[in-house]
Amino acid sequence: MTQEPAALDPPLSSEQEDTQQGKYLSFHLAGEEYGIEIRYVTEIVNLQKITKVVDMPDFIRGVINLRNKLVPVMDVRMRFLMSPRDFDDRTCIIVVHVNEASMGLLVDEVSEVADIAEDQIEPPPRTSATACSRYIQGMAKTGQEVKILLNVPHLLYDEPAEPCGQEEVIVMP
Repeated sequence: MTQEPAALDPPLSSEQEDTQQGKYLSFHLAGEEYGIEIRYVTEIVNLQKITKVVDMPDFIRGVINLRNKLVPVMDVRMRFLMSPRDFDDRTCIIVVHVNEASMGLLVDEVSEVADIAEDQIEPPPRTSATACSRYIQGMAKTGQEVKILLNVPHLLYDEPAEPCGQEEVIVMP
């Protein structure tokens, strides 16, 4: 029987969500800058021992014991089918809370909390119907840079992506 992880923090009130509107936690992954809505973030923790769990998708590294709560840890690089990299002192875990459950997102490095206005965000590029774009909420233009804004619920709960740039092939019987 699978048990949902316990929530670390209670859900935000509508007043708290309003104060977090337009705020994104940005982080680096494979040389690119990504962002997630701050309303999903409960905390950022240094890399710690991850206990492997059998019969999990490859991108779920295992669980951590965070103040006596078991929190599953997703390797975001592996989720996006990127090449692995060795952990270093900047590697960390962003703990997010979605649908009454907590999940740790293993990332290369956390950058900052950025204010991004709605008019700075454009929809993701529509190059094809690849699965990779379903994780993207939008593209933020901040100065001369672009941040890839992720859709956290899709990242956590959608089926794994096909490798980016590969079209789905349907074989007819």
